[in-house]
Amino acid sequence: MDVSQANDFKWFGEGFDGFPKVLPDDCAQYMIYTVDRKSSDFNVREQLRKVQAAATALTKSLLNDYIWQRDDFTLELVQRQGHSFLQGRTSFGDSIEDEWLVVYLLRRLSQQFKDCWMRIVDSDGEFLLVEAANALPKWLNPEVAENRVWMNDGKLLIIPRQGKLDKARGQKLSLDDALTFIQDRKPDLLHVPSIQGEALSRLNKYPAQIEKSLHRAVIVLPRKVIYILHENPAYISSAVEAFYLRDPIALRPLQSSDPSTLVFGPEDFVAVPVKFTKVGYAQVKGQEFPTPAAWASHPAKTAHMRCQPGAEVMGMKVACGFEMLLSDPHNVDKKPVREIKLLLEDVDSGEAQLSSDKDIADWDWRVDDEGWLDINFEDFEKELSGQPGAKQTQGFGDKEVQEDLRNLVARFQDFLQDDDGMQDSEDLDEMDDDDDSDEADNVRSKDGESSDGGGLNDFDENQFQTMMRDMMGLPPATPNKSTNSDAKPKPEPRAAVQKGDNESDEEEEEIRKVMHQVQNELQDAGAL
Repeated sequence: MDVSQANDFKWFGEGFDGFPKVLPDDCAQYMIYTVDRKSSDFNVREQLRKVQAAATALTKSLLNDYIWQRDDFTLELVQRQGHSFLQGRTSFGDSIEDEWLVVYLLRRLSQQFKDCWMRIVDSDGEFLLVEAANALPKWLNPEVAENRVWMNDGKLLIIPRQGKLDKARGQKLSLDDALTFIQDRKPDLLHVPSIQGEALSRLNKYPAQIEKSLHRAVIVLPRKVIYILHENPAYISSAVEAFYLRDPIALRPLQSSDPSTLVFGPEDFVAVPVKFTKVGYAQVKGQEFPTPAAWASHPAKTAHMRCQPGAEVMGMKVACGFEMLLSDPHNVDKKPVREIKLLLEDVDSGEAQLSSDKDIADWDWRVDDEGWLDINFEDFEKELSGQPGAKQTQGFGDKEVQEDLRNLVARFQDFLQDDDGMQDSEDLDEMDDDDDSDEADNVRSKDGESSDGGGLNDFDENQFQTMMRDMMGLPPATPNKSTNSDAKPKPEPRAAVQKGDNESDEEEEEIRKVMHQVQNELQDAGAL
């Protein structure tokens, strides 16, 4: 039995580190380490507690009124594999802005505590590298990127390859090796402005983006729901998720035509300002939802000058979301559900009073414009194609969405048109030539060209056209049947040339039809 087979039988014995842990989708996990060989574990933990307190103060100052899509930013002091560190996990659902807000908070903390080193990963791994894919060196791929990307003092730093040592390990880097490298060889860490600029470009709009991620609207709700939201506005995210992800089990209590069977019955309606996340507001507003029987017999009626069209329907959806949140057995152990039930018990016992009309009149009645929901598909296509005519129209969505799309298209076009083939990346690759000279000799062929065919300059236009023809079901291009390279090509008759031109025109027209059909299907599906 060889060594690898023997290791397979170490399951619950010596050498077993547990089953591999995989992060759920739409979830980010982050760690903060204090790297100081001279400090004892007690001193390290004390320093981490200071970081924990600073993180709490930072979130209170920046996110006092912020609503997270699912989980908020938290840090817990843990000890694992001989290391004491801070760890947190945030499930952000469909709100990618929450993930970038976590990155922004970590970067702020790294600037405040210069002896701390931060990592953040999600289900895609080192997702910061995905943003900087156009600027990365060839060797820094997902297979070797684990434990190599860190933030310190506001900078994005990368642990480089270590030659034969990395080759012996399959170029993977363990956490212990990464921390040891940071301690012993900190000056050798790679800090490339082009990579950092690409990876952290989304942070340029913070902290202003924190406020822009929210949407305020006036909707019509039962007074009991208003009391719950006034106690904690963040409960709206749990209700929205319960509504958006509803299933037949969650819908059962809404099938009754008797309003008295509902926790939040259709009664005592009041127009009230409610704060959503933009993602949550779009999820509620954009979904079709048949009016439940109990609500159909007791429609919401209120006359308030600040109510926009559809305020009653939005209120009905939110109230039904709270109903499903509390009644679904899958939510019994969730913290918001336990807290809401305690609040309702206080109301039923008389210990708490529902908000009066006078109290509600003194609340913040700011209302945000819904223009960011409007998307003009013609303007969207013009933005994608880079046509200047798009600037003459109002555009689609809000300015942040337009700017993100322009940056995405610009980076993609630069990537395709860059003749230098990522010069910065090639410079980084050359930094390890001394350690990997023997490996480089095997990779390069006699004529000096790379034999792996992985560079940007190895793009084969003919092969790409062949692949596109196969994908679209077009007949393959007719190859030149002449095998004698020295033979003089035989001139084709004019009729044959004209026939070839006609066939080419027909093929181009067929390609246009296929692309137009794909475009229509994407528009119908809402992808464009």
